[in-house]
Amino acid sequence: MMALFCAVVARDLRLALRHGADTLGAVLFFILTGTLFPLALGPSPDLLRHMAPGIIWVCALLAALLPLDRLFSAELEDGSLDQLLLLGLPPSLVALAKITAHWLTTGLPLLLAAVPLAIMLGLPPSTLPVLLAGLLLGSMVLSLVGGMGASIVLGARRGGVLLPLLVLPLITPALIFGAAAIDAARTGLPWAPDLELLGAFLAAAIPLCPLAAGAGLRAAVE
Repeated sequence: MMALFCAVVARDLRLALRHGADTLGAVLFFILTGTLFPLALGPSPDLLRHMAPGIIWVCALLAALLPLDRLFSAELEDGSLDQLLLLGLPPSLVALAKITAHWLTTGLPLLLAAVPLAIMLGLPPSTLPVLLAGLLLGSMVLSLVGGMGASIVLGARRGGVLLPLLVLPLITPALIFGAAAIDAARTGLPWAPDLELLGAFLAAAIPLCPLAAGAGLRAAVE
């Protein structure tokens, strides 16, 4: 079963590398949106430094949402989703494999792109480890909750419109904890409790989101 799981992940990674528009689009959106904030807020370094945690997390959230509406829809349209479900893997593991591939091709590049954006916005170098740790946990939560939402709206009319309305309220706590951890590190306050809450969110999402996503996939193909 593990070999089948890894095969599905590898298949999605090959497809993503062959058609890299989603990854490139998400990273470009993240960087360009982040660079527009200084133009809107003005050249004050103190203001940009104060707003940087929220800016980075909001941009990461919106960028991660871009490829989600195509996470399962392409396979549903060409019939390959039915074949994936016939491999012998439970639908929840099929969903988890595709969510894992989404994180590797979208969440991980956003994690790397966050460092130059944070430096540009004036975050102190001492906050970068907290930023990366928070985004590592948060990007996984984004992929899990986003994959669950994508499976629920799969096959629905105007699913691309429904998806952000479903995912954004669910992911808001992760955004709050992640931005609060960076702000606490910047001001010298304890930042570990915010990361622990973010880790607890991830621990709850790992078993629950694939189960809900698998139920959505099963309903979409029936």
